[in-house]
Amino acid sequence: MKQIHFYAVIIGTEILNGRRADKHFSFLKSALAERGYSLFASFIIKDDPELIEQTYRLIMADPHSVMFSFGGIGSTPDDLTRAIAAKVFTAKELARHQQFERDIIERFGNEAYPHRIFMSELPVGSSLLKNPVNNMSGFYLEQRFFFVPGFPEMAHTMIHEALERFYPANRMLYRYTLYAKTSENTLIDLMKEIPKDMELSSLPVFRDNIPNVELSVAGYDETESRKWFLTFVKYLDDHNIEYTETS
Repeated sequence: MKQIHFYAVIIGTEILNGRRADKHFSFLKSALAERGYSLFASFIIKDDPELIEQTYRLIMADPHSVMFSFGGIGSTPDDLTRAIAAKVFTAKELARHQQFERDIIERFGNEAYPHRIFMSELPVGSSLLKNPVNNMSGFYLEQRFFFVPGFPEMAHTMIHEALERFYPANRMLYRYTLYAKTSENTLIDLMKEIPKDMELSSLPVFRDNIPNVELSVAGYDETESRKWFLTFVKYLDDHNIEYTETS
């Protein structure tokens, strides 16, 4: 299976200063999980040109990256995404996308000018993502870098379109989790034996000032995932350590 690293870039000073609550992270996490994928990294960043550019370049440098960028593709002065995307991903100036230009004129007529029409200036080679709310499209490059508005009602439908077209259902991820009345330190030697292609999660929890641990093992092979999970179960049984399996 091709290795894929999914990134979320959520652009919005208003999220960081608390004027709006983010709704994109949980949506994207769930949309990917439905297809057997998971996020590799997520960023919430200011509407700052240098920061946006650095974040995009970091992601572009990963040969396995697929990016979903939310926000900043409108026509106001703080909408910086289109120009920065062109600089980073194409090293060219923005160019007028003819279909998007027609869509803007069709919807707004004379009011497309002087400002709205600039939304049709996209990175060279862009393809459109349909916006079911007002037909003001998102866009993508190379079938792996996707740019959508900050409005969830518009953005999330576009993300579903992108996933359906280019990243359909993957294999099922099988996860097994337990909660044990012991510290993480007790299980470290066993943790080291888990194969690198499997997902291991260990979360310390303190209850009544006593260390406990929530441990999870996940993988795409059901038999292997269950086998490695049961190594922890056996160890806990052998050492009379109380635990509870959870869903």
